[in-house]
Amino acid sequence: MEINKIVLRRMKMDLVSPFQTSFGVQTDREFMIVELHGDKHIGYGECVASARPLYSEETVGTVEVILEDILIPALLNKKDIKHPDELNELFKPYRRNNMAKAALEGAYWDLYAKENDIPLHAALGGTKNEIEVGVSIGIQESQEALLELVEGFLNEGYKRIKLKIKPGNDMAILKAVREKFPNIKMMADANSAYTLEDTELFKEMDKLDLMMIEQPLAHDDIIDHSKLQPEVQTPICLDESIHSLEDAKQAVSLGSCKIINIKIGRVGGLTEAKKIHDYCQSRSIPVWCGGMLESGIGRAHNIAISSLPNFTLPGDTAASSRYWHEDIITPEVVVNQGIIPLPTNSGIGFEPNMELMEKYTTGIKEIIPQKITS
Repeated sequence: MEINKIVLRRMKMDLVSPFQTSFGVQTDREFMIVELHGDKHIGYGECVASARPLYSEETVGTVEVILEDILIPALLNKKDIKHPDELNELFKPYRRNNMAKAALEGAYWDLYAKENDIPLHAALGGTKNEIEVGVSIGIQESQEALLELVEGFLNEGYKRIKLKIKPGNDMAILKAVREKFPNIKMMADANSAYTLEDTELFKEMDKLDLMMIEQPLAHDDIIDHSKLQPEVQTPICLDESIHSLEDAKQAVSLGSCKIINIKIGRVGGLTEAKKIHDYCQSRSIPVWCGGMLESGIGRAHNIAISSLPNFTLPGDTAASSRYWHEDIITPEVVVNQGIIPLPTNSGIGFEPNMELMEKYTTGIKEIIPQKITS
């Protein structure tokens, strides 16, 4: 594919409502869109790094530097790329910076699928016509507000409710939701806010029939999770700990978890996400797709990867209106009774709304190669 221009577009959008986790409260999102301009099509990728290094060490600012100085030159100097999977190996010498890698690789995957006139999910080997999705609910000011939110999302048909927790705001809210909604699929997400000293707390959670407890211990830990999982009946799901196929292999080998959350940006792209999916499928470890408050472009990539067969648990890909006053794609992502149909158009299957893209753009850089093909 010939790449005629690369655009790095910094964006900022306000959330519909504040989103609180153990990291803090978020009212807006800064992110980056990567555009790869070919002869006939444009491939779009989204970088899920935030303004500050809270979830990971990457930020929008560091991503821009890594893309400009390292990854884009590596891509443009490689002239014989036949398939997007090759970018995974191309970028491997450069340590971490997974969100930067995923953004550029995602744009390449979209362009490749468009050039071949197939949906991205088909290019990835997806097997589904639709996916089930759940919703993630941040920490609320009161139990009453939380219960009202949960009821509203259940009425909309979401297949799973994820509740953010933190020390001092955990068992009481989980019990309140379980008592009011005894039969729903429900999970807790700790975002690495606890330690092994809280083991008795997690044993108490066994009584609540949770689908899973997501990332209870440190963000970079696999060892302590292997000590916690045998102590509790509820499956532990690892999120922040899993950055690669090797991390997934170690976690499964040590018994650190029974479920893995795959986030495209966290693991370095769609190709690595597929590798982790395939390995987990071979070990009967279910996976699901986590969310990072993506705009519609990142959301579209999540929909595509969720079409792979071992994504058997509802992911975090809620409707656009859950987070955004107006999304930057047409049509917006719509959830009908907890279901999103897979798009049939080529590439990510959604068209960027350029008027809204420009509206929310805070900075833009264009890189025009010297007629280098890839």
